[in-house]
Amino acid sequence: GVPLPGVPVLGPCGAPGCVPACAPRQVTAEQLRARGNALFQAGDHAAALAAYTEALSLSEAPSERAVLHRNRAACYLKLEDYTKAEADATKAIEADGRDVKALFRRSQALQQLGRLEQAVSDLQRCLSLEPRNKAFQEALRALGSSMHEKMKTMSCTDSKVEQMFQILLDLEEKDVDKKQKAAQNLIVLAREEAGAEKIFQSDGVRLLMQLLDTAKADLMLAALRTLVGLCSGHRSRTTAILAELGAPRLAAVLGVEHEQVSLAACNLLHVMFDSLKEGLQKDFRGKEDAVVLDSSKDLKLLIKHLLELLVLEGASAHGRDNALNLLIKVVPRKSPKETNNSLSLWLIDQGLKKILEVGSTVCGSSGSLPVTENSRMSTSVLLSKLYEDLKCDAERENFHHLCEDYVRSWFEGHELPGKLRAIQTVSCLLQGPSDAGNRVLELEGIMDSVLSLCASVCEAHQLVAVEALIHAADKAKRASFITANGVNLLKEIYKHSERDSIRIRALVGLCKLGSAGGTDFSMKQFAEGSTMKLAKQCRKWLCNEAIDAGTRRWAVEGLAYLTFDADVKEEFVEDKAAMQAMFQLAKSEDRSVLYAVASTLVNCTNSYDHEEPDPQMLELAKYAKQHIPEQHPKDKPEFVKRRVRKLLTAGVVSALACMVKSENPALTNSCRELISRVFLALVEEAEDRGGVVAQGGGKALIPLSLEGTEVGQTKAAQALAKITITSNPEMAFPGERIYEVVRPLVSLLHLQRTGLENFEGLMALTNLAGISERLRQKILKERAVPMIEGYMFEEHELIRLAATECMCNMAMSKEVQEMFLAEGSDRLKLMVLYSGEEDEKLRRAASGTLAMLTTLHPPICKRIPQVTVHWLEILQALLLSPSVELQHRGAVVVMNMMAAAREVAEQLIASEMLEILSVLAKDKDKP
Repeated sequence: GVPLPGVPVLGPCGAPGCVPACAPRQVTAEQLRARGNALFQAGDHAAALAAYTEALSLSEAPSERAVLHRNRAACYLKLEDYTKAEADATKAIEADGRDVKALFRRSQALQQLGRLEQAVSDLQRCLSLEPRNKAFQEALRALGSSMHEKMKTMSCTDSKVEQMFQILLDLEEKDVDKKQKAAQNLIVLAREEAGAEKIFQSDGVRLLMQLLDTAKADLMLAALRTLVGLCSGHRSRTTAILAELGAPRLAAVLGVEHEQVSLAACNLLHVMFDSLKEGLQKDFRGKEDAVVLDSSKDLKLLIKHLLELLVLEGASAHGRDNALNLLIKVVPRKSPKETNNSLSLWLIDQGLKKILEVGSTVCGSSGSLPVTENSRMSTSVLLSKLYEDLKCDAERENFHHLCEDYVRSWFEGHELPGKLRAIQTVSCLLQGPSDAGNRVLELEGIMDSVLSLCASVCEAHQLVAVEALIHAADKAKRASFITANGVNLLKEIYKHSERDSIRIRALVGLCKLGSAGGTDFSMKQFAEGSTMKLAKQCRKWLCNEAIDAGTRRWAVEGLAYLTFDADVKEEFVEDKAAMQAMFQLAKSEDRSVLYAVASTLVNCTNSYDHEEPDPQMLELAKYAKQHIPEQHPKDKPEFVKRRVRKLLTAGVVSALACMVKSENPALTNSCRELISRVFLALVEEAEDRGGVVAQGGGKALIPLSLEGTEVGQTKAAQALAKITITSNPEMAFPGERIYEVVRPLVSLLHLQRTGLENFEGLMALTNLAGISERLRQKILKERAVPMIEGYMFEEHELIRLAATECMCNMAMSKEVQEMFLAEGSDRLKLMVLYSGEEDEKLRRAASGTLAMLTTLHPPICKRIPQVTVHWLEILQALLLSPSVELQHRGAVVVMNMMAAAREVAEQLIASEMLEILSVLAKDKDKP
């Protein structure tokens, strides 16, 4: 994993270029168009598009601009952006109505956009201009049959829709199977655009509303799932449905007691939010471009009713959780690149206090809202996301003031119940936006109340205070104050409390304060042996099934801190019952345990980042009498390897796979990163990878590699690469899953990745490229080829070799073969020169690529003599090599070149080639 020198500057086709020393000369529109044509021919459609766009900015002549628009339409078709393809083709047609290429391209785009009548009209115009064109005739025939199918489906669908609603709404109908079948057919029909439109036009929304009003779970589920199909990716339909159903009705369905119905309503609202936020998907843009819809009012209306649901006493606990989860998904910006955070600002002003009402709920107190064990964690995640979405100090200051006002409103003048609500709010904020938590913790009287309530005789009050103290111990600002005031208090509670629920929390507080030194063996907070005693007690509680899961979760929290100590790690992996108890908790309904489980596993596998200190800096630190971190002897590689094996035997992979499946706010991006780190540690040894895949590890790694922090995605991608290198990819990732692996592997080729990550990414892609043309097309689509080429110039010999081997397998694709003939490209020259290198493995990969290229694409044979004057001696050296593999590759290349062109054959025969071949032909040991 040594960082490697960078990759040379690449020319437009990915070939090595050079940085000009003088100012660049002016390029003309004509030159840019020619460059675009070459790039398009080479299969680099994105680069071709850029060249044509630049040419447009320089071009004045209408005829020239029309051609560039037409060419851009071809690029957009290849890049599957059909709306832009249609727009560019239209501009070309406006300049010249007889431009058949532009008409044909527009018809292709319109067909993909579902506007079949217009596509037919364009094709008929093409045929009237070129009646004998076979491509136009065939396209029109195919389009005619698909239109016929569509019309048939539409007429057949009319009667079906009415029939299905009749069955579902017939109160006399007692046949349950018949009703279920009708419901299922309705849902399936709504997934197809034609079916969805038919339901919508046939007064379907009013009938679906009647199904919702029956209050029967099965009919409500059918209605909600059908509505999902109607709203998916269709903004105007979603707006109409929202107007007819009304936001209050949807929010009420979300708050029902029936969990499945509430979840289905949550899914429908999520789809509606997406349709309103994103606008229209590409399938429908063409139809509705003329309708400009302002969705912000509808979005705010839905959010307003979700906020009201949060504080509605009659709403179910899981309904409240679903509302929180929805707000997490739809309000904050998905990425910092989006500049508009107005929805978050509006939500904070309108609903922050309502969100804090859920976070401040003290379970079991009179008049408290119904909540689940996950509600407070979901509230903390939502608050954290909203706080992260703020862009300036003024916005953050407003957030702080609202939180402080809320805490004060409960703390002052509400006696003890109010103080408890205020302290619970502090806990919720410390778990979420900790800056806001620290601010309210510093309000007058809060910390004193926390400390005094820790000694309360009432268990519920003591629980609230001890948890607040624990969360405060997490934060550096207060940790020193708590160490001074809280440690003795926590020790007293731990030793003398008769309630396990209180003792376990006090122990976690002590663990947090005791782990301040992290993995530094020389900085221990507690006396020798105390950490081990605390860890033993944590394991004991963890295994005690008589204690409720919510309390046992705190035992995992304790271990997440104590496992910084290598002695604790060693004892934990020896305790199979404790490991399995932790894995069972990870699979349970209480998702707030995920982070603690992931942290414990990261500590046990040593998969956190640790840099080797510079020896010179160590000497300087000793000289300056500064503290030097020390590694525990039991954190050496052989101990870590043994711990990983024990975790695998105990079933860690199935627990992690179950954690990843969780559709819960507790699975935060930082939690996903921890899980990715653990997976990477588990697949470090090649012999363990098969077991990891068999227990669902391969499947779990794909979503981890596509979503989360950059570090987490990279670790997951590297784990996928390790599996792909040593396992049969088709067995490790069966069916369509193998195609999902390509993007994460390509991400390992980016320049900011380490040399080891580049190398493993290339090796894994080599394996995939050798499997099928569809996989090679997927790699091409992810634009990996220019990056693979870049690494063929790498100074590090293993990376250079891996890139060349990958290119050898990619050369089976027609598009890649064409790239080797592209004007101004040095790709072929590089392969010929590498075939003459000293490194035998590199020669084998390069000459293998030449053998493949000359077999599959004969025009390349004519080019080889033109790329370098050394071509003959390189081929002769291959044939004279002591390696049979190199001789075989050389012989295939020569045979292909002899067959390709007379002038090349004459050059070969004029050399000593015939003599060499005659000797090789007589060698009976090399058939």
